[in-house]
Parts: sequence; structure tokens; C-alpha cells
Amino acid sequence: MNAGKCVLAFDPAAAARSCRTLKTAAGANRRVGNGRKAGAGVVEQHQQQETEAGPWRTLQGVRERRPLVHVITGFVAADLTANLLLSVGARVVMAQDKAEAEDFVALADALCLNLGILTADRVEPMIAAARFAVELGRPWVLDPVGIGISAERRSLAMRLSGLQPTVIRGNAAEILAMAEGEEAPVAGVDSSVDSAEALDAAHDLSRSTGALVAVSGPVDYVTDGSRLAAVANGHHLMARVTGVGCALSALMAACCTVEEDVLAAASHALAILGLAGELAADEASGPASFRTGLIDRLYSLDQDSLDAGARIQ
Repeated sequence: MNAGKCVLAFDPAAAARSCRTLKTAAGANRRVGNGRKAGAGVVEQHQQQETEAGPWRTLQGVRERRPLVHVITGFVAADLTANLLLSVGARVVMAQDKAEAEDFVALADALCLNLGILTADRVEPMIAAARFAVELGRPWVLDPVGIGISAERRSLAMRLSGLQPTVIRGNAAEILAMAEGEEAPVAGVDSSVDSAEALDAAHDLSRSTGALVAVSGPVDYVTDGSRLAAVANGHHLMARVTGVGCALSALMAACCTVEEDVLAAASHALAILGLAGELAADEASGPASFRTGLIDRLYSLDQDSLDAGARIQ
């Protein structure tokens, strides 16, 4: 497949410049590799060979393996999350009780914890599920929705971030708040901060937690503390449908079950969902029809469309 180029070093300024170019270059679908040694002031650039390890292979792997993803999320996002996972071929369970946490994590292939609707009875099930996922070697994704809103939400997010999440995904404001920890200022669930402004915070958060950090925005970024990828797929209607970001986190969990390179898995999930959003928007008359179209487009997404449309850099 025509896999593009991928920026694989943490250079925020260069990444932001690259993505501005990417957004205006129609059909650009190349990967560029940059490597930086920790503490070194020199950035080594190299071109990666074209391989089949791209978004299509990941999507095909999910469809063939049909991984079971255990999702603990709020009622607002549950419906779209479940239907999105089913549309790509994954399976989903959403057990919420602490007494069942270990049983369902053992049954599942991956775990996704979403702080969207936070109640006292969800705290211990989330912590128990995360601990058991790590014990069993299951990939798990933390989505710290609205971490800046309350001290309780910040406290739980920080506790969970210490339990070896595979991926932490949020918008720029959430990632900035996660990096600042208990010092985070109050902020809502939406972000007026550009994703590029959270690159340093994402880098620091990845280094401190060991997790791959994904920052959602007009251009999405993922970093493992030393490598960086940017994804320029998506459509503004995705922000007009509640739960799309929450469902994205669950999709990342599914992709982590078939792609060992977590940076690639997260990047591919962003490209898959973003491209499906672009295609759905072409036929939508508004947010309601877009929501339905998004699910349909994920279900029917084929290799030619994904190879031509995925914009990972």
C-alpha cells in the first residue's frame, strides 16, 4: 500500500509547520521520519521505507480479529461508542460494577476508561479494571474528559495515569491539565486551545507516565515522548456530535490489540475515524445525518479510500 511519511521525532515547531503544509496539500499521503536522541541537540532525519503497516492493515486486523473492548464510560457517549466499535468489526462490553471488573477485563482484549460522567460508584471499578488490565497485559486507554472541571476529576485522572495506561487521549486543554496535574486550572470539556500548543505538555506527560499521548484537534498529534506523528484527517461536524471523541478513545483501544506499535495504532485510529468523518460530511445535511453517516462510512471504509485519504505525517 502507499503508506505515507511519518514524523517520528519530537520537534513541535517543525511538526506544526509540516501539518500546515499537510492540510493544504490535497492528497498528500506520505510519511517522513525524524529521530532525536534524548538530550541531543541534533535531529537526525531519515526516510522510512514504504511498508504495508498502515491504517488499512490495522482496520483489516480489527475486522478479522474482532477484539472485545471493555468500555467504562458515561451514558451520553455509550451509544455512539458501542455502535462505532461494532461498525469497524470490534465487539464491546460496558460493565460498570466493581464486582465484575476483573471478570470483564479478563474476558476483553482491551480496556477504555472515560471520565465523562463521573460518579462515586464509578471510581473504584475504574481503578480495579485498570490494575487488572495491567496485570493481564491488556492495552488500556485513559480519556480524561473535563479533567480541569473539579478536584475529584483531577485526582482520579492522576491516580489512573499512574496505573500504566497504554494511551492517554484528550483535547489540548485536557492534556495540558493532565501535564500540570493537581495544579491544573478549571476548564470545561471543550477546548479553545490549539492542539499544537499542547505538544510540549504531551511530550512531558508521555515521559512521566510511560503512556502514548494523543492530542485531538484540527490536527491531531501523538507522541511516545521521543517520536511524534501528526494526523490531518477529520471534519468540523465531528465536534457537533456528542461522544465522537469518547468513541475515538475506544477505537484506539481496539487498534492497540492488532498493532504492536502503539504510536502507529493511535495514529491509524485517528486517520480511520477522521477520514470516515470527511466522507460522511460529504453526504450529510447536518449533525444528525452526519452521525448516521459516520457509522456507515466506518462500516464500508475500503483500502482504496483509506490509502488515498489517510493523511499521517
